[in-house]
Amino acid sequence: MEQMVLALFPAIALIASGYVCKRQNFFGADFWAGAEKLNYYVLFPALLFLSLSKANITWQPLVQVVWAMLMVVGVVAALVFWLGQKYHISPQRLGVYMQSNIRFNTYIGLAVVSTLADGLGAPILAVIMAVSIPLVNVLSIVSLLPKEQMNLPNILKSLFKNPLIASCVAGSVVNVLNIPIWAGLGQLLQLFSNSSLTLGLLCVGAALQFGQIKQNAHWVVLHSVSKLLLLPVLAFGVCWLFGLSPLATQVLVVFFGLPTASASYVLTKVLNGDAVLMAGIISLQTVLSVLTLPALMYFLL
Repeated sequence: MEQMVLALFPAIALIASGYVCKRQNFFGADFWAGAEKLNYYVLFPALLFLSLSKANITWQPLVQVVWAMLMVVGVVAALVFWLGQKYHISPQRLGVYMQSNIRFNTYIGLAVVSTLADGLGAPILAVIMAVSIPLVNVLSIVSLLPKEQMNLPNILKSLFKNPLIASCVAGSVVNVLNIPIWAGLGQLLQLFSNSSLTLGLLCVGAALQFGQIKQNAHWVVLHSVSKLLLLPVLAFGVCWLFGLSPLATQVLVVFFGLPTASASYVLTKVLNGDAVLMAGIISLQTVLSVLTLPALMYFLL
């Protein structure tokens, strides 16, 4: 428990700092817009690429970890689509429900997992992210698109414009093929990576919008509980079913216990989803995860 609290403290402090700076207008709105864009298109892709390309990953033993992750995501996505069909939920809302439950805040995840077991969980999380980032983006886009726009060209167009997917694919290819990275480029990418988590967590705090919670309180609470408590319990059960190691189980439970990605708000807004509801869910999940992540680690692991 103490280890988890210590792992979360820097992330919490940075998120709180970003929130205070934004509310006190310490930086203008243009700064935060530019910071989010810089991190999304340059710094964080560099971090993902470097993490995956340099990670000392033994892929074969992690196959079961990937299958366990896919099983949980598949069950949740199928349930959301089924409920959407049964209750005729509009894409504007269905996309929000999907993202609230299958997307994850990579900044918080990397900050927490990198401190577990002296960093041994980081390669496991790197593999999980390499597979899950493209998958959850596809599911998020499909759930947000109206039926008349749900075609392969539209989906592929949205995916190709996503720098996170491109960096994961490129990093994985470099790792698998053992392609050398020029030292100068490696140092540049490392500098970008060093800035990414700090700036990303500050931007998470700046993006919090607690005023949006009241407008859809019951839905915000429902999808916060399902994401932060029910999914990690489901993940724990699947890990037990697959007989995964304690460390792999720990990483997967943390992964599924993470709040949804801040970028969910941007995607929701771009594809004309219910951005107000999405903002409320992101904000509440981020705050509650400060309590739920340590609790999950204490009771389940």
